[in-house]
Amino acid sequence: MKEELKNRLFEGNRRYVEGKLKEREWKTIRNGLLEGQKPFATVITCSDSRVVPEYIFDKAPGELFIIRVAGNILDRAVIGSIEYGVGHLHTPLLIILGHSRCGAVTATCTCGGKKEGNYIDYIMEKIKPAVKEGNIEESVLENMRCVAEEIKKESSTVKNALEKGELRILGMKYYLEDGRVETVFENGQ
Repeated sequence: MKEELKNRLFEGNRRYVEGKLKEREWKTIRNGLLEGQKPFATVITCSDSRVVPEYIFDKAPGELFIIRVAGNILDRAVIGSIEYGVGHLHTPLLIILGHSRCGAVTATCTCGGKKEGNYIDYIMEKIKPAVKEGNIEESVLENMRCVAEEIKKESSTVKNALEKGELRILGMKYYLEDGRVETVFENGQ
């Protein structure tokens, strides 16, 4: 089942890359969601305006439960949102969606300790353990791995769902250059 859901994501991404998104009857979809939502994936991704999971995976409203924050970092509110997706909406997939040329990771790699502002500094401090000297793209991947490990460590909801086989964590990287997505790790490995 989880493999089939992963394939749905990649099929949608193929359509996105080819510029052939599905046509949808938006009013019907919207009306169908009035009674509730049943997304099949929780996605934590960067708030970068170029990274729009609904388009990247060619999914309609109600299919993805999305949490967006610069650098896809975690704090209590983000982990709580993930727990809502996994624990209450029972999404079988949790996707850590990083992307090429991430501004938050780039800023952390290149700031040289310069202070940016209290809250931007908070984001950079969260990313700093993932920094690979001189390699922004490797730092993006490491940041994704760190996020996956932190979720498993901090959230008993996620940890329990993984142990019961109800959840699969996928680290996926989106490439701004051509629109494609690739899986870079599964279950935080």
